[in-house]
Amino acid sequence: MGSVISQLPKTTEIVDMNSPQAEMVKSALQNHKVVIFSKSYCPFCTMAKEQFRKLDVPIHVIELDQRDDGDEIQSVLGEMTGSRTVPRCFINGNFIGGGTDVKKMYDQGTLQKYFT
Repeated sequence: MGSVISQLPKTTEIVDMNSPQAEMVKSALQNHKVVIFSKSYCPFCTMAKEQFRKLDVPIHVIELDQRDDGDEIQSVLGEMTGSRTVPRCFINGNFIGGGTDVKKMYDQGTLQKYFT
C-alpha cells in the first residue's frame, strides 16, 4: 500500500521545444564542443567538470541554479535526454551522460578519444 501521493495520477509535462530556453540549449550545443548543464552545489556536476579539467578541455558550463529559467531549461533537457537530473553532459551536440558516466569514460580512457 503506497502513500496518498503515490496514488495520485501522474501529470505529463508539455515541453515547448521552440521556447527561448530550448533555443538557448540548441545554440549552446551547436556553438561549443563540450557543454555541461549543471547546478553549482551538485557533487556529481563537480565530478563531471573535473574530468574535462584534467584533460585541459574547455567546457561551456550552464549553472541552472543561477538562472531564473533553470527549471524550464531542465525540462527541455529532460525532453531531449529522457531525464531531468544534472549534470547533463554533451560532446559535439551529443548527450554522453551524467557525472558518473563521464567519470567512468575518463577512467576507461574513452573520454580522451574525443579530444585526440
